[in-house]
Amino acid sequence: MTCDDVRVALSARLDGEDPQAPAAVLDAHTASCPGCRSWLASAERVTRLTRVRAVDVPDLTAPVLAAVAADRAAARDGAAATVRARRQVLRVAVAVAAVAQLAVALPILLAGLGVEADPHTSREMASFDAALAVGFALAAWRPERARAFLPVALVLAVCLAATSVVDVAASTTAVVHELGHLAAVVQAGLLWALGRVSGEPERRLPAAFAAGRG
Repeated sequence: MTCDDVRVALSARLDGEDPQAPAAVLDAHTASCPGCRSWLASAERVTRLTRVRAVDVPDLTAPVLAAVAADRAAARDGAAATVRARRQVLRVAVAVAAVAQLAVALPILLAGLGVEADPHTSREMASFDAALAVGFALAAWRPERARAFLPVALVLAVCLAATSVVDVAASTTAVVHELGHLAAVVQAGLLWALGRVSGEPERRLPAAFAAGRG
């Protein structure tokens, strides 16, 4: 093998490729040839410097942090939009409940409809229904205050449900006559859901900011 052939083979071996020549032949040649031995030493030095040379790596910290912040903001905005939509639906439902409650009370209060059996008790119940309707209307208008009215609605629903069970068990009334009290339970549930949803954005924002600081 000529020196050129040996150097090509040695270069391939340094690069991790097949030198196409026996290692013993290459080693014997470099041991006996000062020129190839010097060339091999220089090639090994260049190869070593190339492999250990520091490589400039761009600082991606700022873009990565910006992308993470954008993702968190998008998730926070999406969650807030979902809460707003849910709250709006519940506000409409509570408002409908208020209108229905008022529609039951006003004919009795203004025209005396349905009070023949016990006018005084009927008007008292109608006044109570009107007061409830105003409470539901205020909760629909200012949902952040729904929790303040919730205890009244819950107590009413529990009391009506309990007395209905007792009266039905004692056979003093029929089940069909007590089904109307389910409306109070539904109304209390709507009010509870509205009060709970109205507080969600205030609870979520601090958690998101805390995650951003981490």
